[in-house]
Amino acid sequence: MYSITPVLLCGGSGTRLWPLSRKSYPKQFAKILGDESLLQGCARRLSGGSVAVSFAPPVAVTNADFRFLVTEQLTEIGVDPGAILIEPQARNTAPAVLAAALHISSQDPEALMLVAPSDHVIPDIDAFHDAVATGAEAARAGRLVTFGITPTHAETGYGYLALSAAPDGSGAAVLLERFVEKPDARTAQSMVKDGTYLWNSGIFLFAAKDILAAFSVHAEELVDHVQQAYDDAKADLGFLRLDPEAWLRAEDISLDYAVMERADNLSVVPYTHHWSDLGSWAAVHEEAGADANGVSLSGPATALACENSLLRSESPDLQVVGLGLKDVMVVAMPDAVLVADRSCAQNVGAVVKMLRSKKVPQADQFPSDQRPWGYFETLALSDRFQVKRIVVKPGGQLSLQSHVHRAEHWIVVSGTARVTIGDEVKLMYENQSVYVPLGAVHRLENPGKVPMVLIEVQTGSYLGEDDIVRYEDVYARE
Repeated sequence: MYSITPVLLCGGSGTRLWPLSRKSYPKQFAKILGDESLLQGCARRLSGGSVAVSFAPPVAVTNADFRFLVTEQLTEIGVDPGAILIEPQARNTAPAVLAAALHISSQDPEALMLVAPSDHVIPDIDAFHDAVATGAEAARAGRLVTFGITPTHAETGYGYLALSAAPDGSGAAVLLERFVEKPDARTAQSMVKDGTYLWNSGIFLFAAKDILAAFSVHAEELVDHVQQAYDDAKADLGFLRLDPEAWLRAEDISLDYAVMERADNLSVVPYTHHWSDLGSWAAVHEEAGADANGVSLSGPATALACENSLLRSESPDLQVVGLGLKDVMVVAMPDAVLVADRSCAQNVGAVVKMLRSKKVPQADQFPSDQRPWGYFETLALSDRFQVKRIVVKPGGQLSLQSHVHRAEHWIVVSGTARVTIGDEVKLMYENQSVYVPLGAVHRLENPGKVPMVLIEVQTGSYLGEDDIVRYEDVYARE
């Protein structure tokens, strides 16, 4: 049995599932296909083990905005990460994998590491573990292993792996000849018919020392910067913050481009079972389970005389009704609705770019704003007032703070709040309210065992989130 350290890549800001996935809350944290987020499904899949493999505590790589969310979601499923590395800025997969390899190698250079995007769907866990065990044998022999998915159709949204020979059906590793970029439809059809091409899953397995050696040969300058960022990293509340100055000098490049396409010790493990990267709403439609008419419903959604369509509402108060639709995707959020032809599923990212160019907040900002203490959502916003719903989880506390431009009114609607205003500290219960004057030093805490819900009414000349002066913060935010 091989012991393997999973590396969970969970810092991405995917846009292809907009409006559910946004820069401030990307798809790996969303519950798209069940009661667990994609990150939780990935972590559960790569924890514990089976007769084939066992997994060490994972190393997660994410950014500062998501660090508490990653911790919270892993804790919810009982997974205790071995480390959470914080990227100062997104730099693609090569620097992230290199930083994880440096960390793992510092403890055991011989350790095997399985690099996995945290937003994939792989239902057959046993079959995947068997494939990982096969890959571990090749990795122990010094190979850099990737996992190729047996194509089920001529997909133009994936990159491909060109093999030295067609897989023999045993699941044994095959030599990799080259990587192939996303093809056009005719080329994809030809490759699938050929039988020596697999989809590139973006999942990798190798010994820490071997991938470090490959980086040293093929991306020496990148190693210099990431090594410096790791050496100068600082521990912060259980996280490891990579040094920003050195990190920003690292090239923004994928692992494929930096190393894998240049190395000559590559092997591919064919994976014949089901896999999806949920890279489009069409993929979600396929995974969600459709009725006899090809219609998939989620949330308060109703379809009448519809065919081959996805109707999804992410708000319990927002009814989505489809009438006479064919090959249509409808995804409704409280603040944005996507209506698209199914054939345009791969082009949703272009919508986000257009919205960004128009400075539309919904392009990147999720309706609810996640914080380490809970979350808030804006219910109403005007020139001189804003109404928020604030939810503070048990034990959560906001920073001790003040505002220069706004005053606040707080009304507790559920649970218990401990409120600090100046030198006064008091408990507040349901239906009680308090006024926080402009400039007053204040703090809000939840001392109870259930979530505390509060309505906040802000009034003032400026209501931006940057109007805050922090004096103390248990989450070490600046």
